[in-house]
Amino acid sequence: MKHMVRWAGLGLVAAVLAAAPMAVYAQVASTNTPAADAPAPKAKKKGTLPFHGKIATIDASAATFTVGDMVLNVTSTSKITSTNAVPATLADFKVGDEVSGAYKKGTDGKLNVTTLHEGGKAKKKKKTAADAAAQ
Repeated sequence: MKHMVRWAGLGLVAAVLAAAPMAVYAQVASTNTPAADAPAPKAKKKGTLPFHGKIATIDASAATFTVGDMVLNVTSTSKITSTNAVPATLADFKVGDEVSGAYKKGTDGKLNVTTLHEGGKAKKKKKTAADAAAQ
């Protein structure tokens, strides 16, 4: 009986050792490469951060404005739109306007605006019972 338990234990150890290379090979063989027919992931704008709030000050000569405690710099590549996605310029905005957009921190430390939109952050509409019934 003693020998049988010993042989069973050795057999179990041998089986585990024999199966270990198979498990390692399975991990190495499977890669995280996407299938050829899978759609490519959407490119994200790296380094952009959102902002929203009311314009506190505007300096047209320096092409800057402040929202909260951030001084945002409008550049030649900034995409500026007013309501209904109509193209606009910084001159179209005034102090107190609600705005939103995104900026990127430049190498010089300035917060360069990539997008600026009049109207602020979009508010979610709450569904009513009539809206749910209409669907």
